[in-house]
Amino acid sequence: MQKIKGDHKTITPDRQILSLAADLARLNDMSVRELQERFSELFGFPARSSHKTYLRKRLAFRIQELSIRGLSEKAKLRIEELATEPFPVVQKRSKSSPGKTFRPRDARLPPPGSILRRIYKDKVYEVQVLDDGFGYKGKHYRTLSKVAREITGIQWNGFLFFHCANRRKKESQQ
Repeated sequence: MQKIKGDHKTITPDRQILSLAADLARLNDMSVRELQERFSELFGFPARSSHKTYLRKRLAFRIQELSIRGLSEKAKLRIEELATEPFPVVQKRSKSSPGKTFRPRDARLPPPGSILRRIYKDKVYEVQVLDDGFGYKGKHYRTLSKVAREITGIQWNGFLFFHCANRRKKESQQ
């Protein structure tokens, strides 16, 4: 049986597994304050969270990581790959608000300049799709849901109200 050198003594792999299991089991009996103290010991900085489940998960991962002496080479390489990949969100500058950036356009929306029409309570409502939101009755709205609320007086999902929710499915079927 191969022996592994621990910090204080030499233990066998079976004893190491039992010790690890005991450390992990103790987390379930700890209070939030005790979990935060243990977090500080293992990570070297104080925990900002007081969420018991979150702290247990982070501590369990850290205890396991330390017991096997860090991450595997494969895991380290994957982290390095992810760190060097370009960030997937493309940011675009707004013309009406020069300092602001926003997320890419939702695929359910038609191109800027299009008009969305909806008949609601026997009245036709028209909303113009803009580069950075929507125009309705001469006002600018950031979201379609805000326009739907303005029209109906109640909270609506804007995509559902203007029947845009299925646009992605329809376009992919063509």
